[in-house]
Amino acid sequence: MPISPVLVAPSVLACDFGRLAEEVRAVDQAGADWIHVDIMDGHFVPNISFGPDITRVIRKATGKPLDVHLMIAPTDPYLQAFAEAGADVITVHAEAGPHLHRSLQAIRALGKKAGVAINPGTPESVVEPVLDMVDLILVMTVNPGFGGQKFLEAPLEKIRRLRAMTAGRDILIEVDGGITVETAPLAAEAGASVLVAGSAVFGKGPDYAKPIDAIRAAAERATGLWA
Repeated sequence: MPISPVLVAPSVLACDFGRLAEEVRAVDQAGADWIHVDIMDGHFVPNISFGPDITRVIRKATGKPLDVHLMIAPTDPYLQAFAEAGADVITVHAEAGPHLHRSLQAIRALGKKAGVAINPGTPESVVEPVLDMVDLILVMTVNPGFGGQKFLEAPLEKIRRLRAMTAGRDILIEVDGGITVETAPLAAEAGASVLVAGSAVFGKGPDYAKPIDAIRAAAERATGLWA
């Protein structure tokens, strides 16, 4: 596996919503590579977050890539709204509907990068038929719906198998759930190149650069980027 830099994507789900734009600008300036936006509908997952209008607010607060993770079902009726709100990457869950290929086609037709997310109990084999359609595979290391959960180690083997499955392809593997300085090396060593961190960043304020740098450094050491 070629060595590549690890990207850190703070999840705004863990920020102070009363200071949303300010919080987004703060992690941007602190060195975040991407901004991760968790969209939850209270149906596909047992929580409700926000929609395209709030995503548009986040877009205005940062020039960093906006990584929009749709934990909603159905997804297709809302893809255009999130594209217009400023998403750069739109990720849909393999479990959210029967026509994954159609959803990915729609995302690409909107000019956006397309991602597929899989829950801890979902095998990596579900993404194999659509590898030609994806730019990113998001592996959940918690059951989606709430921030601050404990990292599950069982999906690490799935990440390794995905890394082998995607060898030679320009596909990023992202990990979301329980990422901290302690767990980031586990995910990176397994093959993740994008790490989503919520409470491990926003819960360590006010200097967000420290946790972002610490997570990235710990992950890069695990992959051999650092001596």
